Amino acid sequence: MNSAFKTFVPGALALLLLLPAALQAKEVETQQKLANVVILATGGTIAGAGASAANSATYQAAKVGIEQLIAGVPELSQVANVRGEQVMQIASESITNENLLQLGRRVAELADSKDVDGIVITHGTDTLEETAYFLNLVEKTDKPIIVVGSMRPGTAMSADGMLNLYNAVAVASSKDARGKGVLVTMNDEIQSGRDVSKMINIYL
Repeated sequence: MNSAFKTFVPGALALLLLLPAALQAKEVETQQKLANVVILATGGTIAGAGASAANSATYQAAKVGIEQLIAGVPELSQVANVRGEQVMQIASESITNENLLQLGRRVAELADSKDVDGIVITHGTDTLEETAYFLNLVEKTDKPIIVVGSMRPGTAMSADGMLNLYNAVAVASSKDARGKGVLVTMNDEIQSGRDVSKMINIYL
């Protein structure tokens, strides 16, 4: 029994040493199969924060950075290889024509990159429809471009931003979303950026 045990241990140790490398290789293989999605953050309620979780109406927009937003939805790594860029950090009612042009240029640069499969833009809902319509007019690409926001800040009990962001990345990583123009994902729905409009303050 002792000799068998002595023979078994080196083999077991070898397997234990090889296992992390095998798991790492599997993880790399999985990452290579996933779409590469860039999230451009502009601010808005989806990046907002309030003092009270029970009060979703009183908060300050554009407080949370893109890295914190991504970290808040770890499930994103299951649907895409995600990286974020903070393009601006403002409430959407403050967006200017210069801001739109800046955003449009960055989207165009990313769309031209072979390493990017889809683009998500986080945005406040007050002018989300204008930005989506503008991008739908000026961006000449078949790659998915998704604009997403939220009706409540992330600090609220009923926060909707995390699920909206997850859905946006899932759509941006889908080949079925190619050639559809700019899209808006909110409330478990996919809307055309050309036609979507915010009618009331409850939903888009």
